[in-house]
Amino acid sequence: MQPCKIILASRSPRRVELLAQLGVQCEILPADIDESCLLGEDPARYVQRLATAKAMAIAEAHAAKGLPILAADTTVALGQDILGKPADAKEALEMLSRLSGSVHLVHTAVAVYQAGEVRCLLNTTEVEMMQVPLAVLQDYIASGEPMDKAGAYGIQGRAGAWVVRIAGSYSGVMGLPLHETAQLLHAW
Repeated sequence: MQPCKIILASRSPRRVELLAQLGVQCEILPADIDESCLLGEDPARYVQRLATAKAMAIAEAHAAKGLPILAADTTVALGQDILGKPADAKEALEMLSRLSGSVHLVHTAVAVYQAGEVRCLLNTTEVEMMQVPLAVLQDYIASGEPMDKAGAYGIQGRAGAWVVRIAGSYSGVMGLPLHETAQLLHAW
């Protein structure tokens, strides 16, 4: 991929790091949208809707800059239950207890807005997590690491040791699937 500059509709330092792997520089302009789930919304459709809405929200104010606008959204799904970012330590423990010993899906949608058009791609990765002892979960939560992450864990941090296997994209679980991101940016 040729080096390029985009607007990133996210505060995520992980996304900035992943974009740098592609040689992409970004101006950070986080989107502030309602991230509420619609009644009966499928987790995959949920992240696609949010990624597209984030890109469009930034485009309304900053499209005149002429840069592609990239937005992404990640969620952890246990069945049809959407596990977003925990509101507090209690919710983080509830999420992690449910994920412990489970196989779950991580959905990440990437949307790119350019020249009045938005394109969106979805990445879904299956993650198997070992049974994690309660004391280990509590210690992890006390570290503060899970508080800004979907499903209350980050595969690139301490919780990575709990992942037995993944089927899909490691970078997608981190919050920005590099393959899909490169495809979208290359299309522009």
